[in-house]
Amino acid sequence: MKRTAYLSDLEPYLDQTVTVQGWVARRRDLGKLIFIDLRDRSGLLQVQVEPGSPAFAEADRMRGEYVAEFTGTLRLRPESQRKEGLGAYELIADSAQLLSAAVTPPFELSKGEDVSEDIRLKYRYLDLRRPEMFQKLLIRSQVSAAITAFLTAEGFINVETPMLTRSTPEGARDFLVPSRLSPGEFYALPQSPQLFKQLLMIAGVDRYFQLARCFRDEDLRADRQPDFTQLDIEMSFVNQEDILDLNERLLRHVFKTALDVDLPSPFPRLTYQQAMDTYGSDKPDLRFGLPFVDVTDLFAGGEFAAFAKAACVKVLATGELTRKQIDELERVAKQNGAGGLAWVRRDGEGLSGGISKFVGKVSGELLSRTGVEQGGTLLFAAGEWKKAVTALGAVRTALRDLLHLASAGFETVWVTDFPQLEYDEDNQRWTYMHHPFTAPHPEDLALFGTQRQGEIRAQAYDLVLNGFEVGGGSVRIHDPEVQRQMFGAIGFSEEEAHAQFGFFLDALASGTPPHGGVAWGFDRLIMVMSGASSIREVIAFPKNNKGSDLMAQAPSSVNAAQLAELGVAVLE
Repeated sequence: MKRTAYLSDLEPYLDQTVTVQGWVARRRDLGKLIFIDLRDRSGLLQVQVEPGSPAFAEADRMRGEYVAEFTGTLRLRPESQRKEGLGAYELIADSAQLLSAAVTPPFELSKGEDVSEDIRLKYRYLDLRRPEMFQKLLIRSQVSAAITAFLTAEGFINVETPMLTRSTPEGARDFLVPSRLSPGEFYALPQSPQLFKQLLMIAGVDRYFQLARCFRDEDLRADRQPDFTQLDIEMSFVNQEDILDLNERLLRHVFKTALDVDLPSPFPRLTYQQAMDTYGSDKPDLRFGLPFVDVTDLFAGGEFAAFAKAACVKVLATGELTRKQIDELERVAKQNGAGGLAWVRRDGEGLSGGISKFVGKVSGELLSRTGVEQGGTLLFAAGEWKKAVTALGAVRTALRDLLHLASAGFETVWVTDFPQLEYDEDNQRWTYMHHPFTAPHPEDLALFGTQRQGEIRAQAYDLVLNGFEVGGGSVRIHDPEVQRQMFGAIGFSEEEAHAQFGFFLDALASGTPPHGGVAWGFDRLIMVMSGASSIREVIAFPKNNKGSDLMAQAPSSVNAAQLAELGVAVLE
């Protein structure tokens, strides 16, 4: 069995004898003439089998999803029937061979987008036959190859790190693996290679990368999976500008290679404070406008009590909204911590509806500052700064989807200067925003241990693409004394720090170069690049939104003997 070429590569063989192989996508009988649409990973080709052909009897046996081989002459279709690409050609079969029969598929592959996701996941090997699914895998492969080529040329080396390691606090629950050789003890699957890539810098590797498998036991959503891939990069003797520059050049290379798209140079930047203050999100979608306007001063000490005492009052101006749409946006605001969503509508040179009777004295200034158009709507959030901007940010994103505001294409932005620490209200203590090895800005070091340590800025940065965080990283702490201060700020005693990270702290004291890096959410990046609605669409064999593999039926129970060998008992 030897095919001449993939179907999409047959054009040079016009009017020649070729052999093709693939799956029967469709079979049509016109009297005694048989037409078969043959599919391989590159496309569809019409095969015509005429009544007197030696191939006729074999072709007559073929049905949907049978695997078949045809040999015959490739020719142009009649001019009136020609379509673009492979649709311009047909194969006149001289011989046919049925290579493998198939049961009736549980769903029509041509209607895959309309089939329930659970069915598609259960029969993923059929779902992946669909051209649109294969295209996503192809983009994934092209991006992977482009990354490897670029980083290799930049002097990086690909180093694998352990899959079985120690459980350390990294922000999500670990997946644990019992050890048969050490009863009662457990490995953890890595949430990221964070400590190991820093150890590689201490070891003198200097420039490392890896497409790393990572595991996090966290609540799932469209852009999360329990096991996922991240591009991991770490560099020595660099500062933040070096890291951002490399990543910009890499992402531009990836887009040009895989999609022939030119991204801007340089990427725009926002500080964390600017992003939250203007868009209510640390991953703002810049494909549309709707920036916030601060109107705290207009209401301070005024008659409208809900706004008069608020630490922050923000407003965004949008087009005309129905009351039903406003109610839906209010639901979004409440889901994100707001007590409600105040609104008014522009009516000539004044305001009407909603809270208009409370804001009449400042209506002129509101119209001037926001530039809201006639009939347009002003949406307000008020309260403590973080809660107010976060709630209005969620409303802004909901407006994007409700009114289809996002432009086509790709918009990138760096978000920088994240807080080093954030206060955990539930546990009444400070914790790290990214991870405990992120370096603070040197000029903020004096704030550790003071009432102002919440103001410490991290040398941390996120790479945002179309409103998705596709990458994040930081300059790392390389000074053991700064690391001690950081652990102290989050309530770790020296004993606790050594109990959790002793091997790493010993290495840190062994001569550590200045270093930093980044991790890209590889699946999420491919999702955005391919226009998929979920990362499940760009992973060959994903879990569903409950963390289950419906095809392999995992997770599953194991027998008592396996548990006994591991020294593990399962509670009823």
